[in-house]
Amino acid sequence: MEEVVKRFMVDSVRGLHQVRYNIAPLQPITIVFQESAKRILETVSWGLVPSWADNPSRAGTCINARSETLSEKPVFRGGFRSKRCLIPATGFYEWRKEGKSKQPYYFQLKSGEPFAMAGIWEDWHSPEGSQIVSAAVVTVWANRLVNQVHHRMPAILGFFDEDKWLDHSAFKPEALQSLLKPYAAEEMESFPVSTKVNSAANEGEELIRKIVPLPTFEQGSLF
Repeated sequence: MEEVVKRFMVDSVRGLHQVRYNIAPLQPITIVFQESAKRILETVSWGLVPSWADNPSRAGTCINARSETLSEKPVFRGGFRSKRCLIPATGFYEWRKEGKSKQPYYFQLKSGEPFAMAGIWEDWHSPEGSQIVSAAVVTVWANRLVNQVHHRMPAILGFFDEDKWLDHSAFKPEALQSLLKPYAAEEMESFPVSTKVNSAANEGEELIRKIVPLPTFEQGSLF
């Protein structure tokens, strides 16, 4: 957490935070947002619930927000206008269908350093006074590396674009949209990992370790 606070220049930490290796939809995620020119780190629910939602459980299924429709879809418009955030990560998973099963792959920067996924967040209040703070990951078309597994990927922001994404002093949709693009494939790497990640009940550093597929031999081959 000390590394995250330093890397994302956080001024204030709210709530408890822990290292996670297998975050599933509707579970807590860490976001960084700007409030009165200060960066706040907070834990929220992964699955956007807009402030005007009647049914928060149904709305909370919006775990991803397509960059192309941020200005169009009502569920995303408010967050895009005034509640943009960074979602710190060191990697993410995607799955490729192989036969009747799905093989998970882990994607990270070659440097191994943390990066920021673009996100939007919302603050929902019920008539009874309960509150849900939630967020969604902004996605873009995949670069050539991720495209081997999936056609979409998180919108990873360049280091110098993080301030621009968090800046709410002026809302310029076109300028913000220009920040959302596939990250450079040559700066990333990926490898297959254990299918244990397919269950949200599994957690631990072993989930992001590279696995070596077993070799296959044609019938009649000699050892």
